[in-house]
Amino acid sequence: MTLRLGLIGDNIAASQSPRLHRLAGAQAGLDVTYDLLVPAKLGLGFQEVLHKAARDGLRGVNITYPYKERVVAEVTITDPVLTAIGAVNTVIFGDKGRVGYNTDYTGFKAAYARVRGDSAPGTTLMIGTGGVGRAVAFGLADLGARALRLVDRDVSKAKILAGDLARAFPDLAVVVGDDAAQAAQGADGLVNCTPVGMVGHDGTPLPAAAMSGASWAFDAVYTPKDTQFLRDAATAGLAILSGWELFFHQGVHAWQHFSGRTPDPEALRDALLSPERVT
Repeated sequence: MTLRLGLIGDNIAASQSPRLHRLAGAQAGLDVTYDLLVPAKLGLGFQEVLHKAARDGLRGVNITYPYKERVVAEVTITDPVLTAIGAVNTVIFGDKGRVGYNTDYTGFKAAYARVRGDSAPGTTLMIGTGGVGRAVAFGLADLGARALRLVDRDVSKAKILAGDLARAFPDLAVVVGDDAAQAAQGADGLVNCTPVGMVGHDGTPLPAAAMSGASWAFDAVYTPKDTQFLRDAATAGLAILSGWELFFHQGVHAWQHFSGRTPDPEALRDALLSPERVT
């Protein structure tokens, strides 16, 4: 049996998702194809690529930057929490049409628990309030964050997320700003949910000097795994939660939606961290 999957997004040439899902398939005795679908390279709009993937017989697709919010209008969402998040990163094609899930949300909580156990996030600065930021923000609220400070170049987007969080978590203190360094003052956690730092978007969204006094940091970027943001955080003595952990856990959860099977997570982790064989 061949399970046909794909990833729709921009700047995804370095994605490890094809390898993760092929390895999960091998573990389950399934052949897996996983296509990288970049709308601009295909000469199609995002909606056209999504619909074409369904027509072409793919079981489902992952959705990444910058389409996680745009895809919401194209799918059915059955979980009210995901409706509130307003972003989707996994779509299943089947008898029920296009059904959307958010494994960034569940994957972030699993990644956080693996690294920080039951330690609460405290007061957390989150830079970037797009698709992955929305999932991480709801995850932080679920994990018992005391307060969230949201920073985005598009302040209106941050304000919309703040309102959505306030409705879902009335006791959570949420403030919005446009100066990351200022918002970092007195924060326990520092979170990057922008594309800054990924391959093709060099740099860091927060000056190293602004990290002093925090206790932990998370970067949603995982290519490269060791971003400038995380290197600066490590130098400042913060505990590190890498974007690779989010990538891994969201991938495991997406695989469960795609295949209906639960992989051996430690075996899959070991396989992913082993050098890829060239044949």
